Amino acid sequence: MIEGKLFINGKWTGGKGFINVTNPFSNEVIGKVPVASGDDIEHSLISALAGFDISKKLTANERFRILNEVSKNIEKNADEVAHLITLESGKPIRYAKGEVMRAVETFRFAAIEATEIYGEVIPMNAAKNGKGYFGFYQRVPKGVIVAITPFNFPLNLVAHKIAPAIAAGNSVVLKPASATPLTAVKLVKFFEIAGLPPGILNLIFGSGSKVGIRLIQDERVNMVTFTGSLPVGEIIKKEAGFKTVTLELGNNSAVIVEDVEDLSSVVDRLIIGAFAYSGQVCISVQRIYVNQKLFDDFLSVFIQKTKNLKIGNPTEPDTDIGPMISPAEATRAMAWIEEAKSQGAKVLTGGERKDNIVLPTVLTNVSREMRVMKNEVFAPVVSIIPYNNFEEGIKMAEDTKYGLQAGVYTTDINKLFKSIEQINVGGIIVNDYPTFRVDHMPYGGVKKSGIGREGLKYAIEEMTDIKLVVIKK
Repeated sequence: MIEGKLFINGKWTGGKGFINVTNPFSNEVIGKVPVASGDDIEHSLISALAGFDISKKLTANERFRILNEVSKNIEKNADEVAHLITLESGKPIRYAKGEVMRAVETFRFAAIEATEIYGEVIPMNAAKNGKGYFGFYQRVPKGVIVAITPFNFPLNLVAHKIAPAIAAGNSVVLKPASATPLTAVKLVKFFEIAGLPPGILNLIFGSGSKVGIRLIQDERVNMVTFTGSLPVGEIIKKEAGFKTVTLELGNNSAVIVEDVEDLSSVVDRLIIGAFAYSGQVCISVQRIYVNQKLFDDFLSVFIQKTKNLKIGNPTEPDTDIGPMISPAEATRAMAWIEEAKSQGAKVLTGGERKDNIVLPTVLTNVSREMRVMKNEVFAPVVSIIPYNNFEEGIKMAEDTKYGLQAGVYTTDINKLFKSIEQINVGGIIVNDYPTFRVDHMPYGGVKKSGIGREGLKYAIEEMTDIKLVVIKK
């Protein structure tokens, strides 16, 4: 049994009530963490306020050293951390190891960015009345940042909140997902080892409706950064008031397969994009639009390769598909599949559940009104749809309330530019799946996929304010 604690003002402390952490594959309780009380929430905010006074005075070199040391500590303990991720999230170990190495890079990039936060000289005399004035601006930290993170990347998505926040000189109150809090505990311990001064990073646990909402509404908080579902994001936006808010709210990612040189390799990539971590990824492939001329061959290869995926224990190195995060989520996914079937969809493979595992499911004959199409399914479910011409494919891909990332496979540069112009998303990935992400690139959506950008340099811009200085000569 792993017992986590709250981390407030540099000290680990217990609590009265507890949240059990359950292994999604075995349903065994593997750990517990305390629920933050009202006093704990208050103490975390007081600590963060004091921590901000310390953080903003750290030199760029000191921030670099701390963040780089965290990166090194993660790398040194990579196998242990990956195993912990798999235990509490059910993520297959092959993908958990990938997440760990991405987090190593995330903190390394953040360390570098801590030394490259620049202002700019403003040519005041470009204006008629600006003669005799010298102007420049600095980027200054916002203050106390509340970071609320999801279960699906319990290390790297936490890293994407706290690494840029600390790089920029802010302080943080972190509330990780209740399903996967133990990885966050481990990460905070790495910050302790790295010598982060007390108060700059605080860790508390509890539900969004009780703990999260109090943090979001508190006027001492300067910014809220959240990754999670659209309904929760809408609540945060409403309750945050005048605070800066960044939201990463997911997608129902589309891919257009117009023309390809190697169909088999494209299918390989899209199967990973659709089914990695049972589709519980914000940019998981959910809608595949295939040119009619390729459709039959594509579908045949896709189904066969899907059937070859290994399903089972996520701790085994060759497992492709493990459990959903909870029985409730597995039940929801199956309900969406059954609903689609009742509305005319055809299940070509999958569509079944074994304990907490939803088998990788391929649907055709779907319509835009089905929840498996119009909402974020967040499960190992993908729909494959033919189209007659590229313009129709673009129109179908763009027919969504979301706009995080999309993929386009084409060898025609004119079609490529047409897709860039007409698909309204935060990122278009050409000749690869929309699940592609490296951690220093700008990442975020439009429409109802969110507000703001992650990626260390771009997150730092969100987490700082511009302070203008004008000097009369």
